[in-house]
Parts: sequence; C-alpha cells; structure tokens
Amino acid sequence: MCHRPGGIGPFSLQTYEEVAAKGNFIGHVTKTRYMPPWKADPTFQSFRNQTTLKQDEIDLIQKWLAAGMPKGKKQKNASAGPTTQVVKPDLSLPMVKSYQLSDQAKEDFRFFVIPTHLQKDTYLSAIEFVPGNRKHVHHSRVMVDSTQKIRGIDGMSELDPRIKEFQTIPLADEFLYGWVPGNTKIFFPPGTGKFIKKGSDLILNIHYSPTSGTQKDLSVVNLYFAKTPVKREVKTLTLKESDIRNQPFFIEAERKPIFYMDYAVRKDISLISIMPHMHFIGKSFQAYAITPTDEKIPLIKIDDWDFNWQTTYQFKSLLKIPAGSRIRVEAKFDNTSENPMNPNRPPRDIGYGWNSTDEMCDLIIYYLDYEEGDEHVKY
Repeated sequence: MCHRPGGIGPFSLQTYEEVAAKGNFIGHVTKTRYMPPWKADPTFQSFRNQTTLKQDEIDLIQKWLAAGMPKGKKQKNASAGPTTQVVKPDLSLPMVKSYQLSDQAKEDFRFFVIPTHLQKDTYLSAIEFVPGNRKHVHHSRVMVDSTQKIRGIDGMSELDPRIKEFQTIPLADEFLYGWVPGNTKIFFPPGTGKFIKKGSDLILNIHYSPTSGTQKDLSVVNLYFAKTPVKREVKTLTLKESDIRNQPFFIEAERKPIFYMDYAVRKDISLISIMPHMHFIGKSFQAYAITPTDEKIPLIKIDDWDFNWQTTYQFKSLLKIPAGSRIRVEAKFDNTSENPMNPNRPPRDIGYGWNSTDEMCDLIIYYLDYEEGDEHVKY
C-alpha cells in the first residue's frame, strides 16, 4: 500500500523489474526489520493495521536473493496488477488555494479553512489527510467548525494576536483527525462514524518545517461517507501535557526524565485506535489500563520512538475499558548529547511547544461508548 504510484513510499514495487532492481536493498532492510516500518511492540499489543513481516517471510526473501532473484513463471488467468481495491473518497477537499511557504528557514504554523458545503448532516466512515508537500508538512490537525464564524482565520499565522478572537468560538470537533509522518487514513467499524453537521467548515492547523527555498503546499482532506446506517458516534479522547502527574513538563539539558499520565475512565468505553505523539527527543512510550480489579490491559509499547514514523494504531477488535479503570502513560525523553535525534547541539532545556525543537506528549484515542458484545466486533 506504500510502494505504489501515489503511495507514501519513495518508489514503486509493483512489478518484477522494479523489485529486482532494488532486490539487495530490500533484502537488507527487511532482514534488519528496518522495513516495513512498525514501531509498536507486537508482543505487547497487536493491531489490525500491523505491517510487520513474519520470520518465514523474511527468510523467503533471503532465499530468493541467494538464488539470484529468479523471475517467477507467469500463471494463466492471473489477474494483472494488485488485487487490493482502492476505495475512492466521497468528498475530496483541497485547501482553497495553495500556500506559499516562508523562505526564511523558520518554523511556520498556519490555519486554513476549507468549507465542506455539505447539504446534510453526515457521518464519516473514514478520514484521510494527504499532505501536498510531504517534505515540509510537519504535521496537521483537522478540526470542525459548524458555526462558519471562524472563516476569518484562514491563512493566519498561529503567532497572529487576532487568533485569540477565533479561539473563543467553541469547535464542533476539536480533533476530527491528525496527520503525522507515517500516518494513513483510518476506517471506523461498521455502524459507527465521526459526525459532521451540514455546512460545516474544516479547520486545518498545519505546521511547516523550515525551508530557505521556494515551496508551496496544497494539502487535501478526503472524507469517506458511511454507507450503512450509523447508530453510534465515534468520539475522541486526548491525553495531553496538562494530564501529566509529575509536573512541570520541562526537560532539562543532559537529562532523561520519564513523565507519567493517569486518566480516570468514568464509564465503560470501547477503544478503536490509539496514537501517541512526541517530537525528536522522545525515547519510548508505553500506555496501558488498570481495571478496578487490578487487571492490566496493554494498549501500546514503543521502545524506540521515531518521530519520522508515527501512525494511528487500530486495535484488531474493539477493546473494552471498564468504568473505574485508569489509563496510564509512561513517556521517556532523552535530552542528552548521546541522543542522535536531539535537534540541539549542545542540548538545551526544552519545554512544551509546537516547534519541532520543542516537545509534546500526547495520546489520542478514538472510542465508542461501550455496548454489550463490543469485544467480539471484528471489521
């Protein structure tokens, strides 16, 4: 799904010729498990969008290389091309106009408004953000405004003092979707969906990385409508820096602190997916739930955090978290000279901020209010 025309991979691997031309490279990156990229520990929790290779699959690639990369025999009646069906969006919404990035080599944070012109209230079965400039779109957050009163924010910098006027207007959805490098679209279980009121606007908050050249961006949000009746609304739970127990969220130079979150679950919920988020000095991330009977429910464990490969991890089936449980997070940071990903040489004290040289510590969860039998729902 990555190495095809239009995919996020830098080259296509759809034909024998394309694969054989990079055979030794493919053998190396699969043997070392550098590719396909998957950062979550599969022994802690498994996910439906998991891309790990099994050992026998890795061995088969090595066997093929050792044999001189022979070409397989053509099979009669074999279908041409990939069999995976590409689902087209019901509504593709590009930014109203392309944005000219600053050439001053500075971080840039911008708000953009995309009117949906939806004629009726709509439930979404899937959402996708496609960066127009993959090299310089650092991350993007998609929000929903149903009042049409925030349109004046379009094109504004986050540093503009007028922003505060618009931030007093309540959003219909503060987190419809979030894109970070490595993330792809998310599909919700049948009979569920994210709700958007008719006539709503999408608000994009895009962070652009620094560039000194002439660069433009025309990012797109793709919406997929629910084709069957929606009985349950998908909701978003965001654990953020203010939920950290051992405040303040401040990382001194040459230190490796661990921050802890502890969120009380007040009603039975069913988790659909989970997405951790940190920046460059993030080192490891673990989340789990402790039930009222002291049962531990693994959520996610990433031992080697990589800012360049983040994703929305979808559970194989809905994961029940009973009322009275506590969702706990342990996030480790490495702000030392030993960390090759540290953006500062020498290291400096780092606090919260949206710049890539600042830090964040978030856990975004899509969930449903629990219903009997959710544990057995597979999709």
